[in-house]
Amino acid sequence: MSPSPLSLSGQGYALVRNQHADGRRILAPDHLQPADFAAAALTVRGWQDYAPTPLHSLAWAAEAAGVAAVLYKDESPRFGLESFKALGGAYAVGKQVEQWRAAGKDPANLTVCCASDGNHGRSIAWGAQRFGCQCVVYVPKVMAKARRGAIERFGAHTVSVPGYDEGLKEAAFQAERNGWVVVSDTSYKGYTEIPQDVMAGYGLIAEETAEQWQQPPTHLFLQAGVGGMAAALALRFQQLGFNLKLVVCEAEAAPCWFRSVAANEWQAVESRGTIQAGLDCGEPSILAWDMLRHHATGACWISDDRAADAVRRLANGTPGVAAGESAVAGLAALLAGAQSKAAREMLELDARSRIFLLGSEGPTDPDGYARALAGKWAPPHAG
Repeated sequence: MSPSPLSLSGQGYALVRNQHADGRRILAPDHLQPADFAAAALTVRGWQDYAPTPLHSLAWAAEAAGVAAVLYKDESPRFGLESFKALGGAYAVGKQVEQWRAAGKDPANLTVCCASDGNHGRSIAWGAQRFGCQCVVYVPKVMAKARRGAIERFGAHTVSVPGYDEGLKEAAFQAERNGWVVVSDTSYKGYTEIPQDVMAGYGLIAEETAEQWQQPPTHLFLQAGVGGMAAALALRFQQLGFNLKLVVCEAEAAPCWFRSVAANEWQAVESRGTIQAGLDCGEPSILAWDMLRHHATGACWISDDRAADAVRRLANGTPGVAAGESAVAGLAALLAGAQSKAAREMLELDARSRIFLLGSEGPTDPDGYARALAGKWAPPHAG
């Protein structure tokens, strides 16, 4: 008999069980086969300054959640870019430059572009500098100065737009107009191949983690903006032989995955603005949605209050971990849901559960991080 209820909400969080999850294996798109992930991992492992990121055991979180273990993969040291997105965007830029060279063209004449709330744009800019091409990034007008500056330091040109979703449209328009190449971390109708290269780069996280843990987890609590990372890791873990329960976690102000899972169809929402800037996306990637719609156990959203609280608890825990506001939706969702018997049933959590969390970024906005630690955060205005 199916667990009950189908959905619930509490103070600063809500959960919905995926009624259409059927245990089927994720169908890998054409360019996310095991060989594609392996090729990406081999390439990235060969980059200068490559090192696996640490996997921490958070005993305090496991005790608070009433589970056997909580494993936190800290992506903040990744290539000095403070985010897991250093893997995907830069790898996809490299693939485009390879194709450009193979056609006998000078990469200096190639311009890649994207929309970004911060981390993806930094990876694209870093990749463009590394591989010798030009870069334009469309950023929300409310983006923190530190995040915008981090993109521009790699030589990229940034252009203000009202929000991330508007940036996606502007990047596509300008690319068509100017002969540029969009290197996006999301997919949409008619644009799916390059995002698969981005997702292939993320797969290295799963490979590293499988080499680091002593015992595999039972659950993945993974944050989602567009959902590309969650889909890539769920698929790559599956290809490596681990079929793990997935809970998709996002910001209350942009709950496109929550709405989509509840409706069993792709849904777009209008964001209200959130300190979880990396999750401030109103539309799921169509690739990720097709991959996860029958796979994810459920979806949840968490408030900015809970995100800020999770940032503080991580910083004050053992080990102390500095995490950005977009890194903690999985942790916040676990800590919130684990306090409810109904939520534990919905998410199939018990004392034997082992939870994997991705610490997807460090404190990429130092001022915002300081406010979160002090409990004085303020939501940005939506574009």
